[in-house]
Amino acid sequence: GGGMNLDVLPVDDPRDRRFHAQPNACPECGPQATLWDGRGRTLAERREAVAAAVAALRAGEIVAVKGLGGFHLLVDARNGEAVRRLRARKHRPEKPFAVMFPSPEAAEAECRLSGLERRLLTSTEAPIVLVERRNDALICCEEVAPGLPLIGALLPYTGLHHVLLRELGFPVVATSGNRSDEPICTDETEALARLAGIADRFLVHDRPIVRPVDDSVVRVLGGADTVLRRSRGYAPLPAGRARPAAEPVLALGGHLKNTVALSVEGQTILSQHIGDLETLQARTAFTQAAADLPSLYDRTPRAVVCDAHPEYASSLEAARFGLPVVRVQHHYAHALSCMAENEVEPPCLAVAWDGLGLGPDGTIWGGEFLAITHDDFRRAGRLAPFVLPGGEAAIREPRRSALGMLYACPGEEVFDRPDLFPPATFQDAEWAVLRRMIRAGVNTPVTTSAGRLFDGVASLLGLCHISSYEGQAAARLEFASGDVERARPYPFTVYDAEEGDGFIVDWRPMLTALLEDRRRGVPVAELAAGFHAALCRMIVRAAGRVGLERVVLTGGCFQNGKLVAGALAGLRNAGFTVYTHRRIPPNDGGLAFGQIAAAHRLLQLTPQPDPSLSCA
Repeated sequence: GGGMNLDVLPVDDPRDRRFHAQPNACPECGPQATLWDGRGRTLAERREAVAAAVAALRAGEIVAVKGLGGFHLLVDARNGEAVRRLRARKHRPEKPFAVMFPSPEAAEAECRLSGLERRLLTSTEAPIVLVERRNDALICCEEVAPGLPLIGALLPYTGLHHVLLRELGFPVVATSGNRSDEPICTDETEALARLAGIADRFLVHDRPIVRPVDDSVVRVLGGADTVLRRSRGYAPLPAGRARPAAEPVLALGGHLKNTVALSVEGQTILSQHIGDLETLQARTAFTQAAADLPSLYDRTPRAVVCDAHPEYASSLEAARFGLPVVRVQHHYAHALSCMAENEVEPPCLAVAWDGLGLGPDGTIWGGEFLAITHDDFRRAGRLAPFVLPGGEAAIREPRRSALGMLYACPGEEVFDRPDLFPPATFQDAEWAVLRRMIRAGVNTPVTTSAGRLFDGVASLLGLCHISSYEGQAAARLEFASGDVERARPYPFTVYDAEEGDGFIVDWRPMLTALLEDRRRGVPVAELAAGFHAALCRMIVRAAGRVGLERVVLTGGCFQNGKLVAGALAGLRNAGFTVYTHRRIPPNDGGLAFGQIAAAHRLLQLTPQPDPSLSCA
């Protein structure tokens, strides 16, 4: 309004915001709905289109619905056969689907909702909230979230959603309108092409979507709401303050769960969730977002920040801007994102645990204890290293992490001990190839990754040998575990690394004890709980060894509710002040936010940045 008193303007004056808003709700000149068949032929219009879409959903058909920031694929969440059909068509065999409920009361019939979770569901941001299903829930079919006790619940948030759900009166799967690993569709013509063979019907409208925006995802962790995917309702909005420096700076994030960020006049603006940069469509969406954010705020970046991994799509894009490039080590960015969100000043300890990130030494980090100073970081400690047979293949196959862990434990004799693995973990031919690979050191990078540790244990407990989506093994391990607080932590040791290079938290005694308990027939719930309890105790022991009063917990592993709760309790009982993520995702969706903080630290010291600046 620029100080303008809008109340004195006549309703037919274009300067009055109501002049522009009224058509959005008008049944005659507002947005009009149309129902298409799978080939784009009009089946019905206006009210009849909505009624026909409702009838299609009742009949078990899959309907692509144009929403606020893109398309949803909707199907009856009670109909197991229809949900299986959607999974097959979308090539998403097991990853959980979000479910849209007609009302908070309908969600409570299916899920256990705390007061905080109900407030999140009904908030103006209207995110997907990960909540626990009731044991006696009989409404949604098992195929909605196979093998998991959580369900991603959300409520209608646009007029079209409200009308559909009111008429249906039952919950529907509301998953993003795309194929796996592709960005969400925003245009009806594009949707018709890309969703051909997935959707039976298309409910579209004539209101254009300027930029793709997925649903946000929130989970209550350690008693606090934590944004796991920051998008619709949360972005793009200022996510925190940036140090005054040579502004503005554009951060390009990482390779997975990508977001971009921009520093503007002392604030950091984090974009909506873009996704994994695995496909051409995803990389195109990323390039558009990287250009869109500075344009939206009418700023021209003076420098570009990216991950230190040179082969990430986001890192390769950085060079194309023709600007000074700052390369930031992955876990340092994680640490600074949590510190910046909580306005924590150094020195502090960052526990940065995730799946992987390139370390300055060329190995794959992921189980790090970083001492953060005023202008840099020091690797104070890390988890004991092990090899990943097949490199990136181990990300999709937790059984490979299990083999690498066992090779670090009993060593070479692992190849003569098939009893160490659950039956049918490997076929004979695979076993022979992996043995040659490890012995020759071919494609077997070394890692300290806590995420791969979760994977390996999940495989050794028979919970998941090959993942169909990221984080599946860790999720199954979390939800298989019993009462972590009462569990007996498995043993581990801590010792100084060679040449004064920090300390090593050695998990191998834990693995030996866990395998012995498994041999004795101890229930999986106790084994998984003991593993979680040991990890929590490792964090407390490491914090005591570093001796810094402030501790931040960051990285994708801290999406695990039992790890977060146990680490918080242990650290607080030991007298530490602990900070976790709330509005910035702990996973790679928060990297760009931390990259801005890292760049500002460096640029403050070097007002005229040169292209070779590095925080690696």
